[in-house]
Amino acid sequence: MKESVPIRSECAYPNELDSAPLREAVGLALKEAKKCGASASEAAASLSQGLSVTVRMDDIETVEHTRDRGLAVTVYFGERTGSASTSDYSATSVKQTVRAACSIARFTEEDACHGLADPDRLASELPDLDLYH
Repeated sequence: MKESVPIRSECAYPNELDSAPLREAVGLALKEAKKCGASASEAAASLSQGLSVTVRMDDIETVEHTRDRGLAVTVYFGERTGSASTSDYSATSVKQTVRAACSIARFTEEDACHGLADPDRLASELPDLDLYH
């Protein structure tokens, strides 16, 4: 007789998938980049959570719960670009990450092809692609 293995479904960090910390981290990164003198900047925060179960010959072999988060910052000083990333959303870490990106930008070669897209070239209407079912 096979013995069933209980799998806990509650998250150890119930607010972990809350978007507020992501928005705060992005806002702080953009504010810090401006304070450091960047002519433009962009930041992207991500947060993911998953569960993987491996079964071999009707037996559960592994159960893996994953959580991943990250913040990527790109700063522009005219035609110079610098990027840095972190997985720590604390204010100190976000500020250090922005400063690292600024430091990198100061030592890069100018490139006229780098920079943010012109606002008039961005999509303003997003079609419903019917991707989620």
